[in-house]
Amino acid sequence: MTSPADRRTVLLYLCAALVWGSSFLFMKVALEGLAPAQVALGRLLLGALTLAAVMTVLRRRWPRDRRTWGHLAVLGVLLCVVPFQLFAWAGQYLASGLSSILNATTPLMTSLAVVLVLPAERLTRRQGLGLAVGALGVVAIVGPWTYLGQGSIAAPLPAVLACLGATACYGLGMTYMRRFVTPLRLPPETVAAGQIAVAALIVLALAPAVARGPVTLTWPVVLSMVGLGALGTGMAYVWNTRVVDAWGAQRASTVTYLTPVVGVLLGILVLDERLHWYEPVGGVLVVLGILVAQRARARTSAAVGEQAGAAVPPAAGVGVQAPGAPRP
Repeated sequence: MTSPADRRTVLLYLCAALVWGSSFLFMKVALEGLAPAQVALGRLLLGALTLAAVMTVLRRRWPRDRRTWGHLAVLGVLLCVVPFQLFAWAGQYLASGLSSILNATTPLMTSLAVVLVLPAERLTRRQGLGLAVGALGVVAIVGPWTYLGQGSIAAPLPAVLACLGATACYGLGMTYMRRFVTPLRLPPETVAAGQIAVAALIVLALAPAVARGPVTLTWPVVLSMVGLGALGTGMAYVWNTRVVDAWGAQRASTVTYLTPVVGVLLGILVLDERLHWYEPVGGVLVVLGILVAQRARARTSAAVGEQAGAAVPPAAGVGVQAPGAPRP
């Protein structure tokens, strides 16, 4: 029989999937009254305030040394400042469902970044196969054949590249987190709140130059920003942390597969977006590639753990969404 604690964990898991899957819908609506940089700034400020409140309630300590804040600043740039701006800019030109599918390439980008940046990591054949299948999925999502004389069908290539650039930043950021931040053993809420607070300050300092333009605040725009900032960039991190604590990182990471489904369905039902056949096909290939790469890395980690005589936890961000990790 399912215990109340289990039911609560399932509820938090579904809430995180719903909120993160809705992020591109929120972004699309917010762009009706705000410029891309204003959307990025608003979500960071709301997320920072929400997580600061969480830190106070849970009595978590903020970092005290400059070195830790320096690492969190790098995370803030790679996981928040750059990708939030890129996704918001691309949201002006892409359907929210397509953006959510492209966001699903994050675990693939992380696996690739780990191999390229960490010399100790070697790409196994199965991991290479997973990356190849995922890359084929990305090509299918982009649909290069649609650019040949059918510009009305093709998604704007610069916007697609912006989304992929955002997920590449996520991959680099997660790799940096694994190398420099995870060894510090900070509470997940501290990592999330610290990186988002620094990112908010950076974008706030740049706002006079980049976040200019008219502001039209309607109720849909305001509510979308609250959903994107307070929930998607705030509370959902806390919910995900609770799920990881209850289920473990590997099982909790399956939320990655639900968010594109939620994003696509909301885009169709709420915004009346049209989905081309090759976009979900490419999304399925991306997920398949992630699964293949994940299983290969899990086996490698287990083998290393046996040789070292100790259990090796899953690498943060390598197919596993660690607490405090980026979301759309």
